[in-house]
Amino acid sequence: MCLFKEYLSILYTIGGTLQYGYNLAIMNSPTIFIQTFVNETFLERWDIQLEDYQVTLVWTIIVSIFSLGGLAGAIIAGPMTIRFGRKKCLLLNNIFLMSGALLALTSRAANSFEMIIISRVLIGINSGISMNVQPMYFGESAPKHLRGAISLSSAVFTSFGVVLGQVVGLREILGSESCWHYLLASNAIPGFIQLLTLPWFPESPRYLLIDRGDKEACIKALRQLRGCEVQSSELDEILQEQADTKGMRPRRPWELFADRSVRWQLITVMIISSAMQLCGNDSIYFYASYVFKEAGISDDQIQYITIGTGTCEFTACIMCNLLIERKGRRFMLMGGFILMTVWAVVFTIALSFEHYVSWMPYLSMACIFTYILSFGMGPAGVTGVLPTEIFNQTARPAAYMIAGSMMWINLFVIGMIFPFLVSELSEYCFVPFGAVCLLSALYVGLFLPETKGKSLSAITSEFHKLNFKGEDKRKESQTQAQYQLGEVCLSTAL
Repeated sequence: MCLFKEYLSILYTIGGTLQYGYNLAIMNSPTIFIQTFVNETFLERWDIQLEDYQVTLVWTIIVSIFSLGGLAGAIIAGPMTIRFGRKKCLLLNNIFLMSGALLALTSRAANSFEMIIISRVLIGINSGISMNVQPMYFGESAPKHLRGAISLSSAVFTSFGVVLGQVVGLREILGSESCWHYLLASNAIPGFIQLLTLPWFPESPRYLLIDRGDKEACIKALRQLRGCEVQSSELDEILQEQADTKGMRPRRPWELFADRSVRWQLITVMIISSAMQLCGNDSIYFYASYVFKEAGISDDQIQYITIGTGTCEFTACIMCNLLIERKGRRFMLMGGFILMTVWAVVFTIALSFEHYVSWMPYLSMACIFTYILSFGMGPAGVTGVLPTEIFNQTARPAAYMIAGSMMWINLFVIGMIFPFLVSELSEYCFVPFGAVCLLSALYVGLFLPETKGKSLSAITSEFHKLNFKGEDKRKESQTQAQYQLGEVCLSTAL
């Protein structure tokens, strides 16, 4: 097991979900430099001096187009995993990464901000694919008693990518005016490491057996992952899933919407994936600089304090990794959302009184860190695990397509509307996020069954009670009525 946990998970994540966090973080440092580059490009090409709002608009497109690329990646991830497998899909995914890095690297010499926009689209596609395929691989390859902890490696490396991006983006490293194009292209390094190492490691055992029907390859992959002989109980579980899906082709997303037997599973991943973005965690990163300034921290020091926000999420994800198999998915997810609701309320109060009470800005700073910690302990870690655990092999790629699409669509929406929320609601801008967290916690508490350590058939049985709740009651009443009628008829005959 140590082979899988310590080596393979690192090699999958270093060029996978790490890219998502890294490419979010590296765009903060070079903001001014890229805006200046855009303005200078317009001036040199067309002798036009852009207004401030026009420069901001182009910058917003550069940042937000990453989400649309991610949406495209999430949509094509499902068909790619079915056609090429999980491992080969991640390897092919580096084509988008390397192309995007090359465009970013040469954009300055070519005097083209359009190349940066195209680069962000390609990097977004890469992140969208990796955010779907990597948790899928981990969930399919891990034994059920460690499935949650191993799947959480994706979240740990996403948060590590944020910290790494913040560090590399320091002015002393690549966050300076002369190096910003190298910063945008630095994401090629983890991808290059993955290309060199990942081909030596196995494909998903479930994909090999269920999708390709290759039992020998499945057993070989399990041996390589476990570092020992395969336990019969584990192989039997995969064989049972193969038997349950025998003769079934991979499902398409629209087929899941029409299938009542997966209705609540689908509702669950859509709600939780949307809440992961609508909860406001990414927005609080953008709000952090303002709060730090209000607390009296100088501009030169803010970039170092900001690294602490990413470190908080990284630490919380590691803690979640250690606790998820003890406390369960439902507890961690609901607890994270409840704590975020509390901190959103406290943060709003602190922002409302920051000009009247001298120590309120420091309370605001504390709320930023606790909000991020709560997110890392719950939604950041658990969300990616759920589709693997509650959908079978034929529905899993389509489920990840839907979940990923919801995540990227809502990331784009939040990126576009958050500036307007700040301008319109001012210190109350986190009230909507607090409401989302509260409603998400209520949904998890009322409708999500615990999946810790359970087989797919046991989890499916629990969702069956929700999917066919009314129908099952009618069947029971009809059966009881028929039984009583049979008794009456029999007594009359006697």
